[in-house]
Amino acid sequence: MNPLTGKAALITGGSRGIGATTVVRLARDGADVAFTYTSSHAQAETLAGQVRELGRNAVPLKADSTDPAQLRWAVDEAAERLGRLDILVNSAAVMIPGTIDKLSVKDIDRTYSLNVRAVILTIQEALRHLPEGGRIIVLGSNVADYTPFPGMALYASSKSALHGLVRGLARELGPRGINTVLVQPGPTDTQANPADGPQAHRMRDLTPLGRYGHPDDIAAMIAHLAGEGGRHITGTTITIDGGLNT
Repeated sequence: MNPLTGKAALITGGSRGIGATTVVRLARDGADVAFTYTSSHAQAETLAGQVRELGRNAVPLKADSTDPAQLRWAVDEAAERLGRLDILVNSAAVMIPGTIDKLSVKDIDRTYSLNVRAVILTIQEALRHLPEGGRIIVLGSNVADYTPFPGMALYASSKSALHGLVRGLARELGPRGINTVLVQPGPTDTQANPADGPQAHRMRDLTPLGRYGHPDDIAAMIAHLAGEGGRHITGTTITIDGGLNT
């Protein structure tokens, strides 16, 4: 039997990159999966098709994570159409580069609205459905601990906020049997940050393993945390960055 058989998961920002790879991995491990996306319906349907080919239920949901009403609808719709909700993966995020003197109020509000507020609101909504044994997995970034270049302070600060959130939630939700973990990817080969990008060599030079990570590396850890392997892991941060932060 697959380790997540009988489970249902919601991944926010799940139509591309690490989120999309996580959708497929959780389905391969037996979970039915809902995921949110903001723009490309065709891309979302293609991903849903991959999940259905694995014999699992797929529910793509068009929802803007910065809109509280849409978030509430997405969580409730996922739980209703999947019949339950056991796993929440917060993957939706944005990075707006720029040195502090160049950032606008709109840049700051957009970053914190999606990277911090939306995470909190999604968790609030999901708690109406998550049972004992539920999992909350938040995607952060290794730059919360080590910011290698100028122009990343805003993004790093928003991801740093997730450390305190996860630690606090471990205390609040532990008595309910719900685990909360922060996973921090390092440079990972996605459309937004390709391993063959113009500045990628700089990151590889700083990484002890000398290479970019693959979305499968992150999805594998999320699947582990979502299953029995993660039953005694909560309130902590797991960094997957090829040693960059050492």
